[in-house]
Amino acid sequence: MSQRTTLAAQTGPDVTAPIPRVSADTPDPTRRRLAIPALWAFTVLPFGLALLAAVRAPRMHVLLDYWHVFAKITDDNGNLLLGQVFTYHLDQPFVVPSLLFYADAAWFGGDNRVLTVLTIALLAIAALALRSMLPQQLSPTVRGALTAGMAWLLFSSHATELWLQSTNGISWAPAVTFCTIAIACAHRGRLAVASGAAFLGCLSFGAALPIWFVIAFILWLRKESRLRVAIPAVAGVVIVAAWWLTKPSEAQSGATAAFDPDGRLSVIAAAVGGLWSADIAVVAVIAGGLTITLLGLLFSRTLDNRHHRTVNRDAGWLGLTLYAFALALMLALGRTTTNVPGGNVGLISRYVLVAALATIALIVLTTMHRPQWSRRYLVAGVVALSLITHAIGGGKADQVHRSYAPLNLAAIALRVDAPAALDALHIQRGAAPAARALNAYPFNDTFTLGCHGPELGSRLDLTNAQPLAHGAIDTPTRESGTIITGWAEINGTTPDCILVTDSTGTVTGGGITGLPLTAGQTATASTGGTSWQATAGPTTAPIAVLAVRDGRLYKIG
Repeated sequence: MSQRTTLAAQTGPDVTAPIPRVSADTPDPTRRRLAIPALWAFTVLPFGLALLAAVRAPRMHVLLDYWHVFAKITDDNGNLLLGQVFTYHLDQPFVVPSLLFYADAAWFGGDNRVLTVLTIALLAIAALALRSMLPQQLSPTVRGALTAGMAWLLFSSHATELWLQSTNGISWAPAVTFCTIAIACAHRGRLAVASGAAFLGCLSFGAALPIWFVIAFILWLRKESRLRVAIPAVAGVVIVAAWWLTKPSEAQSGATAAFDPDGRLSVIAAAVGGLWSADIAVVAVIAGGLTITLLGLLFSRTLDNRHHRTVNRDAGWLGLTLYAFALALMLALGRTTTNVPGGNVGLISRYVLVAALATIALIVLTTMHRPQWSRRYLVAGVVALSLITHAIGGGKADQVHRSYAPLNLAAIALRVDAPAALDALHIQRGAAPAARALNAYPFNDTFTLGCHGPELGSRLDLTNAQPLAHGAIDTPTRESGTIITGWAEINGTTPDCILVTDSTGTVTGGGITGLPLTAGQTATASTGGTSWQATAGPTTAPIAVLAVRDGRLYKIG
């Protein structure tokens, strides 16, 4: 036998046989057991970050809207004026937020953090309502990935304003949450529950006014009876007409009254694309335009196949698309102004919920319309989308923190009754008697100047105060009740606090430190210097301004 024959007779693997392909989506029990908990942990992370920020938010309500509403709905004895609760705020219905503001003052000492945590809870309910619309036919991995995307977009760092000051959160979160519940109920044909949620939403804020037409649209997509479609549509017409006829005729928001179609169109696009830019309007406009285009394609595809049995699967998500676009349109019609950072109102932190809802609708609809896409790529895409938008939002979160920091002086100004300072901070001075009667912050024992010792009324020995070598007062101190500003640096560090005393050493006011230096201060301040602001109660006596560090007093000026 020849050598060739012998080699041919030997057995071995057939290297010419085709190699079987293993799909990336081939089920792997071990991988699946690890993937689902990992996705849930990833889902909970943005909720935890937002909750941590809400718990660490300032105790004080510092925004003018809170104090304006609180003064309107209470008398000087702290009693609730129920009739005033049903009046408009910024030409919007504001019943639910007004009641929450009062409940916070009456039951929780006027603690801003109570309502910031409530805002987080409401948005978590909104996320669960949206998750409930995901088809059961989707794999657990896909459902987990989409749920994670919802959480990261709703609790984006872009929205920091909502849980830093609850005035913003409680203005928006109840209305949006009730509307998402209404959409989820209409998605299942539950008209009664959807209508109840829509009604509560309309009692919360104007952001809920379009929800009736969204419910009617969802029921129409589901091929419900004409009567069931007409009920929410007619209710929407009646409610919107009643609001239009009873709202104040004058402008309430400082928005432009000009025709300005270009500016309003840019607001719509920026609101829908707000997740992709912190302060550059053109980036948000481009992202918003792409999002609207893609949603439009998905929208038209479903309408073209309305008689297909899968239309019920898309109904709620198309309703969410319509609701997000309606919010963007309302924002453009009622809030367009260039007097905001970035020149486009669509970039304001609290309005990012519009972009979150639109983007959630886009990723869910795309997933359902492209079932052939790999689960691995879907998960990777959702994770990337979540982390990228959250990172971009960090810049907006920093802007919000910087812009709100000086407003923390409001607690001291309200406690010492500094009229000029309250006017400068736009705090309703008339709300003080009701807050005092209800023992709400800053009129309770939790108030402090932050000096770890001296408080209002304390007597200090001014002879122990050392002259501060690195510091200055930039504003006159002769006028009492005004905001006093300056800068200070003690041994390369920021002072713990600022105290204001009269000539006898009695503490009559205080201030906040660690603020960014102004342009004028930068020219004279040392490297470690920071800006401060202070105020004191009305007095005719000369005052002294002291910086405190580790219990030591340093006289400024």
